[in-house]
Amino acid sequence: MIDFLFTLPLAVAGLIILLALWLYAAIGLAFVRHWLVPQLHIRIEDSEFKGTMVQSVMVFYGLAVALIAVSVWQTYSDVSKIVSEEATQSAALYLDVSGYPEPFRSRLQSGLRDYVEYVIHEAWPRQKKGEVPKEGVVMLNRFQATLLPFEPVTEGQKLLHGETLRAYNQLIHARRLRIDAVETRLPTIMWMVVFVGAAISLSTSFLFKVEDVRLHGIMVMFLATFMALIIFMIFALDRPFHGEVGLSPEPYQLVYDQIMKPG
Repeated sequence: MIDFLFTLPLAVAGLIILLALWLYAAIGLAFVRHWLVPQLHIRIEDSEFKGTMVQSVMVFYGLAVALIAVSVWQTYSDVSKIVSEEATQSAALYLDVSGYPEPFRSRLQSGLRDYVEYVIHEAWPRQKKGEVPKEGVVMLNRFQATLLPFEPVTEGQKLLHGETLRAYNQLIHARRLRIDAVETRLPTIMWMVVFVGAAISLSTSFLFKVEDVRLHGIMVMFLATFMALIIFMIFALDRPFHGEVGLSPEPYQLVYDQIMKPG
């Protein structure tokens, strides 16, 4: 079910989550008020116990969902930093190889430029679909095969070559972290906690004996709407590269346009 939602536009998925909770709230409230509550012989004296139990359920569910939401946001933020780091190292590496003599300079610049273009136009659309792009390894291996045979002669070239190798290693590291993040997502068991917990929390609100059914319905719908918003936020940020709020290749595009784009 959750994988199906990720195939839909974000607005449609959010609407489905909201309507599902509204439908559950409406049907559940109608069933409990007309069939269950009359058979339970609920008294005014029971309100204190019911209120305590509802508060306990809400506190535990709220704590669980809060921890999940913070974890999802932290992951999203960390992946954003990884993307910026890889783009930054690409720019630093391009500037470093600009100091190499020909023909190394042209070959290295061309290879790095092709890699950044590949990330923007080919790797990123595949990442948004949850696919792991692999061609970048071949391109960076080709870049490395050009870089390593260079033999620095002067002290300046030795320092430059050392700095270039450091930047290249950091680029490889950042790329590996980005690729690993493509399949980052909440496990199914945590989604079960989110949805089953929402159903249980909503169900506890049905058991109060409220004289005005309209007031009871309005308050339950408000609770369902708030839960839907929290679940939607977790859903939207769960997969960092997916959907309308997924991370974009803008950092790479800026590096390409400002530093690498041929004049």
